[in-house]
Amino acid sequence: MTPQSDEDEVWRQIVASFNDTAERDSADQPWPDSENVPAEPLRRVVKPPEEFADLDLNGEPREPGESRDGDTLDRGDEGDTPGDEEDEGHFEPPPPPPLPKLDLPTKLAWLALFGGPAYLLVAAMADWRMEGWALFTAVAAFIGGFVALVVRMGDGPPNDGGWDDGAVL
Repeated sequence: MTPQSDEDEVWRQIVASFNDTAERDSADQPWPDSENVPAEPLRRVVKPPEEFADLDLNGEPREPGESRDGDTLDRGDEGDTPGDEEDEGHFEPPPPPPLPKLDLPTKLAWLALFGGPAYLLVAAMADWRMEGWALFTAVAAFIGGFVALVVRMGDGPPNDGGWDDGAVL
């Protein structure tokens, strides 16, 4: 037999047994013991031995109401709210820097970029009759605004840096 005929025979067997059911049910297959997990996870509670319970982390006796690291424990008697503990890890970022001031050509380019299509959209929704020059002006404003913003974008490195563009530690 040639290797091609062996391969053809294997494919015929695969196609013939495509719709057959599995011989063994998956519940009957052996399961490795290493994959078995207990029904309820084990919980481990670590308590300091009784002889060290009244000592702080430095080995000195603690005052009543003082934690092991020397801080006083808050029992909630002073009217603290329970939500104070949740706010402890809350991060509030600093306010962002102000947006840069735009010069007049950039403002006009943005106005043309959004103003042209906005005029066309409003005119179409209001069913206005658009003259040829108004349609041309709106499309030209859009294209001109886009081109002006791309040209002003620049592709070189910023001029505020020195000769080195490397990382700053």
